[in-house]
Amino acid sequence: MEVRTLRYFVAVAEELHFGRAATRLHMSQPPLSRAIRRLESDLGATLFRRSPAGVALTPAGETLLVEARLLLDRIEQIRVRVAAAAGAATVTVGLLGDSNDRDALRLATAYRAGHPGVEVRIRETDLTDPTCGLRAGLVDVALTRAPFDETGLTVHQLRADPVGAVLRADDPLARRAELRLADLADRRWFQFPDGTDEWWRSYWNGGERREGPTVRAVQECLQAVLWNGTVGLTPLGHDLPPELVVVPLTDMPPSRVVVAANAGDDRPLVRSFLTAAAAAYRARQAPGS
Repeated sequence: MEVRTLRYFVAVAEELHFGRAATRLHMSQPPLSRAIRRLESDLGATLFRRSPAGVALTPAGETLLVEARLLLDRIEQIRVRVAAAAGAATVTVGLLGDSNDRDALRLATAYRAGHPGVEVRIRETDLTDPTCGLRAGLVDVALTRAPFDETGLTVHQLRADPVGAVLRADDPLARRAELRLADLADRRWFQFPDGTDEWWRSYWNGGERREGPTVRAVQECLQAVLWNGTVGLTPLGHDLPPELVVVPLTDMPPSRVVVAANAGDDRPLVRSFLTAAAAAYRARQAPGS
């Protein structure tokens, strides 16, 4: 098994769609499909159930997904530590699935202009770790969303986004102009796996204990709504397929976009990234920007 192939497998397992996974990996679908078939042949196990209804993990695939994530995290940790020991001019940024955020794109442009000799490495993570691997040493800074346990971290708010409920377009509540959390009390909500930060879990469940399917990635959340009518929450302004709609929630606290680093990390590249993030997000809010 090659590391690259494991990355391909994880992308397909998280997207549960070969086309979306290929787009995420910046490749075409045929070589991705061939790589997964070779991996299945090497392992002697079927990893995905393919049907007209979509793609699903087999028990063997679920087992490999757990192990592959652990291995890829370990490889990334080794890479980060070796680069640090070599004194390379790199900064590793963790992103929480918001890599198409226009403010983040503005930040990327500004940081590159101000630090032309610095290599910026990106690590996009799923929804189970809102710190994007910061505590594990997998990233230097995290561009993410709060709330989460901020113990041992330095956290700066960059923006606050209103939140809405994601519903199927044919849901009776989808025709409403706005909702309150009480309107969704009898619905099933998506859940995060055991071990997920409790502050984070509580926020995305509207402050209540809920029941529903377990998800790890944004696409899994959307698929849970599409296939099962599960309630999900999302910051307003995200693009969704036409089968889904977002209805604003009037009593839901806004979702805070933040930049975070480990407390006491005074490395110049980390400090400069925090400063650049604050400036880029302020520029968006300035008149005429």
